[in-house]
Amino acid sequence: MHALSRRRHSLLRLLQLPLLPPQLRPQWLSQKKSSGASPSPSGSENPLARGIHWPTPNEPNFWNRPARREPFPLKLEDSLQMNIEKDAIPLHIVHISAELAPIGKVGGLGDVVSGLSKACIARGHQVSVIMPFYESLDNDQIEGLKHELDFEVPKGFVWDGEMRVGMLRTTMFSGKVCGVPVQLIRPADWNACPLFRGSKIYGGSYDDREAYLYMCRAALELLQITGQQPHIIQVHDWHAAAASMLYWEAYNKTGGLWRPRMVMTIHNLDNSGECRQDEFSFTGMPGEPYAHVDKALDERTIGHNPERLNLMKGGVIFSNAVVTVSPSYARDIVFAGAGGFLREVFNLPHVSSKFYGILNGVDVADWNPAGDPVLPANYNAANLEGKALCKEYLQRGLGMAVDPTKPLVAVVSRLEGQKNPGLMHAAAYHCRDAGAQYVLLGSGSQAGALRQAAETDFRNHPDIRILIQYSEKLSHLIYAAADMVLVPSNFEPCGLTQLAAMRYGAIPVVRRTGGLADTVRDIDTWTGLEEERNGYTFDGTDSGSMSAALDRALALFRDQPQKWNQVICRSMQADVSWVKSAKEYVGLYSSIADLS
Repeated sequence: MHALSRRRHSLLRLLQLPLLPPQLRPQWLSQKKSSGASPSPSGSENPLARGIHWPTPNEPNFWNRPARREPFPLKLEDSLQMNIEKDAIPLHIVHISAELAPIGKVGGLGDVVSGLSKACIARGHQVSVIMPFYESLDNDQIEGLKHELDFEVPKGFVWDGEMRVGMLRTTMFSGKVCGVPVQLIRPADWNACPLFRGSKIYGGSYDDREAYLYMCRAALELLQITGQQPHIIQVHDWHAAAASMLYWEAYNKTGGLWRPRMVMTIHNLDNSGECRQDEFSFTGMPGEPYAHVDKALDERTIGHNPERLNLMKGGVIFSNAVVTVSPSYARDIVFAGAGGFLREVFNLPHVSSKFYGILNGVDVADWNPAGDPVLPANYNAANLEGKALCKEYLQRGLGMAVDPTKPLVAVVSRLEGQKNPGLMHAAAYHCRDAGAQYVLLGSGSQAGALRQAAETDFRNHPDIRILIQYSEKLSHLIYAAADMVLVPSNFEPCGLTQLAAMRYGAIPVVRRTGGLADTVRDIDTWTGLEEERNGYTFDGTDSGSMSAALDRALALFRDQPQKWNQVICRSMQADVSWVKSAKEYVGLYSSIADLS
């Protein structure tokens, strides 16, 4: 064999290698580097690194610019091979939601509505999403945006301290978002009624209760005047719950909308949507008919002046089926403490019998390390070398020590009580003391202690970065660079973080609750099949329990690199897509739909 041919043969073999343990990696990959001030040896010696636009240490917002100067030299196949079935009976499904990714997303709600819609469209169903036309939406992300019609919507208005019902001129625009048809609604005259105006999704200058009660009425009115008769109307969380209540009282009884059946999805029961009876009149319907224990009355307010309604309860009572976003969360809210004061209602036989738990998926087209355009190097389960380059890229850009042998623990999260920011704070110190690196990306109302730690104890620390902000692009980079992703939630209805982590070859370390318990099986203690073991779990809410789980993960990373890589490859090949979940949803839709 000629020298050139041997060299090409060796290069091809190198490109096909999975990520090797540190002691077996090529010198250009295992070589420990300083904090990134010098040019990258990888840029000249690693063929996959050629073309990477390496960031300078602490380069501002480096994640927002292209990570490569030229295309990635390999075309890689997705590690996950899917077989999407077409259903025999196509259904018409309409979602009513406050969020839709990527145009109007605050949390996982927007991801779920988008991912489920795409998956059902792929199965042959007609799907659309009705949502507010927020002023903050990026119209450039809406394909074929056009004004369709204006129409009148019954709505309550406060006039001289008194609630009066009139009509609000409403405008509807249509378009597509990542292939999903959308119908966007808002007041036609924003100067007269500023609902959905402002620079962000929630917390504008308007009252959220009024805005989403109006959204529910406008969505149903739109379906009726346009002659749509979907088989299923799926409402999401408290924002859209009133649509189920209004449908049966104001639309189905009159025959205007006769075919739809209502599905309520509970993404998070933490906010159940309370409102006074007079506030419910923002829908154009009085609240008094719903103020009964067997309807929407909030039992905690009985005897108070005024008694209040609970929209989540009303949505559950008036829906044909109720779905939570994981089987464990369904059990937790019906039979355990996660249901809070609603537990007794959910335990009623006629209510509990319509509860279903269907696990969320992730949009594997958007979350695909083999083709992710955000990454400096792509990779899959058969070729993990790109993941090591992503780690180096992030370390350099954040001004951290560039060292492939140091395990990198990541957190990508909202910083709210549910997510347990106290344990995230403790994890930073534990990783420092354990000789690991730690990167946190998040924002929220409980960021105070983490922000202080970032500005004091970890200011310019070579191994710790705490970023109090959120960036979708940076989150992709972090998942790709991370060896482990920590999710210490106090409770978690489903959680998408651990699914994205597995997709990108980062081992999840999670508190065993809700959907985290359904998706992460402990490498050391899981009694099921070996191939199902994919992460580390802990039960306590204390730092000791979390630290013990982290230590087990760190030990496997350092002491058993071959087993570590086996777990990575297994996780990347696991089906975390919407394919199975969409099939379950369609089965549920078909079981309650009027197919006549």
